[in-house]
Parts: sequence; C-alpha cells; structure tokens
Amino acid sequence: MKKSFTTRSLHVPFPKKDVHRSLDMPIYESVAFEFDSAEDIAANFRGELPAHVYSRTSNPTVEYFEQKLKALTGAHHVLALSSGMSAITNTILAICKSGDNIISGNHLFAHSYSLFDQTLRNYGLETRFTDTTKADEVEKLVDENTRAIYFETVTNPQLEIADILKLSDIAKKYKLLLISDSTITPPVCFNAKDFGIDIEVMSTTKHISGGATSFGGVIVDHGTYDWQLNPNLKPLVEKFGKDTFVGRLRKNYYRNTGGAMTAHTAHYQILGLDLLELRFERSYDNCMTLGEFLGNHPEVKGVTYPGLKNAANYDLAKVQFDGKPGTIITFDLESEQACFAFMNRLQLIRRATNLNDNKSLIIHPWSTIYVEFSEADRLAMKIKPTAMRLSVGIESADDLIADIEQALNG
Repeated sequence: MKKSFTTRSLHVPFPKKDVHRSLDMPIYESVAFEFDSAEDIAANFRGELPAHVYSRTSNPTVEYFEQKLKALTGAHHVLALSSGMSAITNTILAICKSGDNIISGNHLFAHSYSLFDQTLRNYGLETRFTDTTKADEVEKLVDENTRAIYFETVTNPQLEIADILKLSDIAKKYKLLLISDSTITPPVCFNAKDFGIDIEVMSTTKHISGGATSFGGVIVDHGTYDWQLNPNLKPLVEKFGKDTFVGRLRKNYYRNTGGAMTAHTAHYQILGLDLLELRFERSYDNCMTLGEFLGNHPEVKGVTYPGLKNAANYDLAKVQFDGKPGTIITFDLESEQACFAFMNRLQLIRRATNLNDNKSLIIHPWSTIYVEFSEADRLAMKIKPTAMRLSVGIESADDLIADIEQALNG
C-alpha cells in the first residue's frame, strides 16, 4: 500500500529506540557524548565504531531529521547544515579544486550568484553562467575541467524552468554531476531522482522549516553518481565507495568549516516535515486563486506563476512538478513607484524577505535582494523595477484578495 507523504513523514522510525518511548524525537542539546572505554572512543575516531561524539560532526536529533528526509526522498544520504548557503558552499568545495569550473544558470537567487561570481571565484573556482533553459548553450561550455551543472528547479524570482531531462542527458554524456537547488520545489511535489539529478541542495528555512521557525539547509545525495569520474574524489572511492561524497564532507569540509545544524533547529524542521504537505497544498491553492485574480485586474500589467495554464512553462511544470511549481507569484505594476505605493498600502501581507512562511510575504527584488548589482546586470538577470515577488502563505485566499484589492485600488 502506497502511503501519503504526510503519513510516511509521521511514521519514520527513530534510529534508536527512545528509553522513555517518546513519540517525538527528543532534543539532544548536548555538545559531547560519552563512550564506555578509551578503546571505543579511539575506534570511533578511526571510523570503525559509528557513534555520536561531538555535535559539530553529528547529533542524534539532527540525525533523525536527516533520516526522516532520506526516507521521504529515497536518497542515499542526507546531510543537514546551518543554512542553504552553507549547503551550496560545502557541495561545490567538496567536488572542485582551484582551476575547476561549474556551469550554472545565470538567473540565480542573488546570494547564490554572488557566492559563485565573487566568493568562490577568489579561490580559483570558475562559474560559467548561461541560460539553463537552453540545453545547447549549456553543452557549449563544457570542457575537461568542468565538474558539474548547477541550476535552480524554479528560478527565484524569475520563475523560469529548465528541461531537467535535457540537462541530465548532457551531464551523463560528459560524466558530470547534476546539482539542483530544489528549494522552491520540495519533495512533496518533486522527485529529483526521477529526473537524473545526482545532488540536491535546499534551504530548509523555506518550505521544510514549518513556517519560518528556523533556518537550515540540506545536501541530498541520491547515490547515482560514480565518484571515480571526479578526479578530486576518485582517491577516496576505495575507502568510502558509494559514500565517497558524504565521506569527504564529514571528514573535511562539513566538519572543518563548522556549518552543522543545531539540535533545536532540527527539532523545528522535523515538525515542519510532518506538516509540509498540508501547508504546501494550502499555499498552492492560494497561488492558483491569486494568480487568476491578479491576471484579471486592470492595474496589474503581468503575472508570472508556472502553475497557471496560460504560463509559457506550464507544460514543463506539469511534467516535472505535477503542476505545483512552488508557491511564489511575481506580478508587475506600471512603475517602481507604483510598486512601493501598493506595498505601503498592504495591511495583511507582510513586507519582508523570505519564502514559504505561513504568512504571505512581499518584496521588491529590484530595490532589495539585487540592489548590489548594477542596473545593467539586474536587467540581464531579468530583474525588473516594476515587479514584486509574493510568497503566498496559508491565510484564507479571500482575505489575501481583499488586502491586495484595497491596496491596488488605493
């Protein structure tokens, strides 16, 4: 019998039976863990006795969150980190060295773009930006030093969608790793493994946290890549086998850069996973209702949501995400000034940055998230001064429409 996402999430067993038979995983807010003997702790440090030793490297509550997400995605490994940006950084550092390059979409979330174009470039890691919706343009950039193709399943805030199977074909042809940022499309609507994705990174701050309760990130290894194909990881294959990628992270980058998720964060995100399907479905329904309302309002100059049947990328959204491509809508007014005036008249929707809070949040990306980029760069990234990003929450659709309508009507 096939169980629903929520049912499966609620009933993932603990790694070890709780001594008090708690129904919820306890919060193990402990820094260190005791061993029975000097021999045991030495064996642990040699990698011969699996056990928690220090919460910067592993923790029982965090482990359960990882195991829970692993069960829901069918992944080979899940590694939880302190943020989505930490997940991206650790992934790229683990697969690349100075002189290597990755190919990435050019319409990324601003901080991801900045990480690649500024931070990592200073350490000799090149990012070749291109339009990942055009597979032939991606293929032209591959050379002998390319290690991965990186893309966002739905770009934020442009809401573009690449044909993932085409990217997967290129990755396989050239023996590259295919990495997706799946933050906008959580596992309740997207099975990455079915589309040939090897590694997923996600900001669990968004959908998974349960409504902006905490911030974190995950790296999801689907166990589909042959690590002997990557010259930086090949020397470790004999020792770690299929676990080479996570082994390199746990014994090097993840451990040494200190990006571990805390036990309290894991607790919040465990609860968030249990409610993910319910929250996502409500927000998606609201997106569809708001999309139709905005599309018919005379003050609105354009609406973008790939779940709408008139969207240019609707067919891809239907195939890849079951027609539920996240819970973000963007819409345009006649000018930047009109956007500011509209936002200032809102009484229910919050003026704030973040995605997938229980509350609906609105922001003007041109003047905020992307403000550090030049006007020419913003336009090249399809960031418009007339556009706002609305992260749709779980309020009543009627209440959201009433707030938007009064703000549009002035």
